[in-house]
Amino acid sequence: MSIADNKKAFFDYFIEDRYEAGLVLEGWEVKAIRESRVQIKEAYVLVRDNELYLFGAHVSALTTTSSFSHPEALRSRKLLLHRAEIDKLIGKVERSGYTLVPLNLHFKKGNVKCEIGLAKGKKQHDKRSTEKDRDAKREVDAAMKTNRR
Repeated sequence: MSIADNKKAFFDYFIEDRYEAGLVLEGWEVKAIRESRVQIKEAYVLVRDNELYLFGAHVSALTTTSSFSHPEALRSRKLLLHRAEIDKLIGKVERSGYTLVPLNLHFKKGNVKCEIGLAKGKKQHDKRSTEKDRDAKREVDAAMKTNRR
């Protein structure tokens, strides 16, 4: 079950490979994510001290949050992957010019997971051709619907 999708990532990047990572979250963040109060449109993944972190993911605090905790909406969150996967991703990012982009947040067996994509940036003409193909497909689908009636 998907909680939040990053549609902009598919427009701005060619997604080469996908990985599913766990997130280190606080209790209020899990509650807020269950209420779909999260946005990952501006989020990105960075490498710091041989670990992967999710930056820019905005988790809005609920109004029922305890007065003892002081929620930070834009704090960095650690991503949990196997060491071999982390090393592989770090190598690709540092040597091959790839970047890591969060694609969506979803639940799996009650835990919040983040799907990250190994991506290469699109040039402006690539974005135009993607948009052109999408528009052409939309026109074909519309024509097929009118022919069925």
